[in-house]
Amino acid sequence: MAAITTVDGSFVRPDSEFRNTISNEPGARYPPERNRYALYFTPGCPWAHRTLIVRKLKGLDDVIDLYQLHNYTGPDGWYFSGDGGSLPQDPLYGFKTLKQLYLKANPNYTGRYTVPVLWDKKTGSLVNNESSEIIRILAGSFDSLLPADRQENNLPGGGLYRFRSQDSRDAIDALQDWVYHTVNNGVYKVGLATSQAAYQEHLGHLFASLDRLEAILASSGPFLFGADLTEADVRLYTTIVRFDAAYHPVFHCTLRTIRHDYPHLHLWLRRLYWDGKAVSKQTRGAFHNTTAPFIEHYAEGYKRLRFRVLYNGQGSLIIPSNPANVVDALPEDEL
Repeated sequence: MAAITTVDGSFVRPDSEFRNTISNEPGARYPPERNRYALYFTPGCPWAHRTLIVRKLKGLDDVIDLYQLHNYTGPDGWYFSGDGGSLPQDPLYGFKTLKQLYLKANPNYTGRYTVPVLWDKKTGSLVNNESSEIIRILAGSFDSLLPADRQENNLPGGGLYRFRSQDSRDAIDALQDWVYHTVNNGVYKVGLATSQAAYQEHLGHLFASLDRLEAILASSGPFLFGADLTEADVRLYTTIVRFDAAYHPVFHCTLRTIRHDYPHLHLWLRRLYWDGKAVSKQTRGAFHNTTAPFIEHYAEGYKRLRFRVLYNGQGSLIIPSNPANVVDALPEDEL
């Protein structure tokens, strides 16, 4: 990740640049087809994690290939290593880095080489690298290839987003807007701030939003919008599951912890992670299955990121220990 800061020391995240979609519309450049597309990811990235959850929720395991890169970046960014679940090289072109894939898509590309990447194997092109758009593509664009019970319009409440009422979509969009700026990206604004003033400002915004989320879950539940899972739960989960293990100790998000200070948010997290009985019919194990194999590496990934971005890799790299239980167990009556 290229660190971009303003004059006041605030971290700014650049926009993604590949923004195509997959569509059943006649003449669409990217129609839904089985085994045509591949999803590139790295386990520690919360933005990529969103797409893994939706791919699993929708049962797209045999529709979209999954290609894992190394857990941490190297000199040229994300790369294939053959270690820790990473493929030894890109299975399509033999590339060793994600940068090479981006340059195949556009030899003149000068932006960041980020995950997730949704790739079209048929045309050798990059469809989309914006996680919020990829999860909507995965949620609805492949429904013609899925059994009825996995199709978005048949899921409780109208699915994750697409088939909900306009009022419901507007409410989801509004919540996700402030959650993105103050929580999902807010932890980066805190952890990668280069001035005390910027750190304090964004720390305040972060915990004010966590307080707000706690109040929402106290009055709704088991999900953010009541009885049915939405993409808002998916997008928030990948930040909250990393909070106590990584953002609190590594990114100095230290005012409070999820497990000790936010009981409703903590229960929401554990229900999703452990596939508790209050949510299991909708979560289908997707949150646990895409988290548990990688959760022990979250703290190290963020320590390496902060060490590289703020200190240019100079000095001693000390990796904080994880909590004794990274995600606490559910009460017995929730199992």
